[in-house]
Amino acid sequence: MTFHLLTIFPEFFRGMLECGVVGRACREGLLGVVVHDLRDWTSDRHRTVDDRPFGGGEGMLLKPEPIFAAVESLAAAAVGIRPRVILLSAQGRRFDQPAALRLSGYGELLLICGRYEGVDERVAEHLADEELSVGDYVLSGGELAAAVVVDAVGRLAPGVVGNPDSTLRESFTPHQERATDETGAAILDYPQFTRPAEFRGWKVPQVLLGGNHEAIRRWRRQAALAKTARLRPDLIQREMVSKEGIS
Repeated sequence: MTFHLLTIFPEFFRGMLECGVVGRACREGLLGVVVHDLRDWTSDRHRTVDDRPFGGGEGMLLKPEPIFAAVESLAAAAVGIRPRVILLSAQGRRFDQPAALRLSGYGELLLICGRYEGVDERVAEHLADEELSVGDYVLSGGELAAAVVVDAVGRLAPGVVGNPDSTLRESFTPHQERATDETGAAILDYPQFTRPAEFRGWKVPQVLLGGNHEAIRRWRRQAALAKTARLRPDLIQREMVSKEGIS
């Protein structure tokens, strides 16, 4: 799987490509991450990528010309299917684990990193296949969001995570052996513990020490539901609304 990152700050991604799961996967040839400098597709001597918004307002916008030129050039150079083009912005649909699973099915993704006050709307309307946001907050640029998408999607590619079953048993991912509610909704993972069995007077639940796998399974399911109800009740409520067909 290959990620193309279109940015005005290519040096931002240096650490991600050297460290952790993504860095190792790149070194082993399991993932490809290619960083492209948007300024390479400008045509003036100042390599201008931004301009003031029509109608007035604060800040600057990324211009459409270099973005269209870059994406069209990279798409033409792609081998086989055109990359899935994603604009990262605060106005996009929420990026979540189901979105990561869906995107992991593409051979190539091209992530456009927004900057300044935003991006000319014609990029979203006529160039990007979709617009995604990593959360309900505003970042200074899309580079950090791109790093999130690369990590969340890349770890789902074959061979990237040492034990592939571990990606099936984690928060937000429905799985029959993982804790879910009765509808199979993706909820938070169950609490986990390691040695020592007692630390500063806090003990690991006894059921986890007994070796009764069915009892452990039941405890994990109930503990995950309780943790979700405490920390993210919206996940359970969202599933209930979906099942009832309420918009």
